[in-house]
Amino acid sequence: MPVPRHEAKADLFRTLAHPVRIRVLELLSEREHAVHELLANMEVEPSTLSQQLAILRRAGIVRQQRIGGEVRYSLMVPSIPELLAAAC
Repeated sequence: MPVPRHEAKADLFRTLAHPVRIRVLELLSEREHAVHELLANMEVEPSTLSQQLAILRRAGIVRQQRIGGEVRYSLMVPSIPELLAAAC
């Protein structure tokens, strides 16, 4: 049985409810980033960023791709930039 739309929306908002995840999504709204680029634009420990990226990946909001020796992240949900803009 499919998840009711209102429950899916609530899950999305729970996933977004963390400042580090919001900042990651803001950066990824501009372009894809390697992990080291995300760290350079945020004041968080690598382990904290890794945990938050894992949550976003499991939710299907971002994807990771290994290119050479680096891991790059990009948005999987094209409407995220609009959602973040509406939150302003």
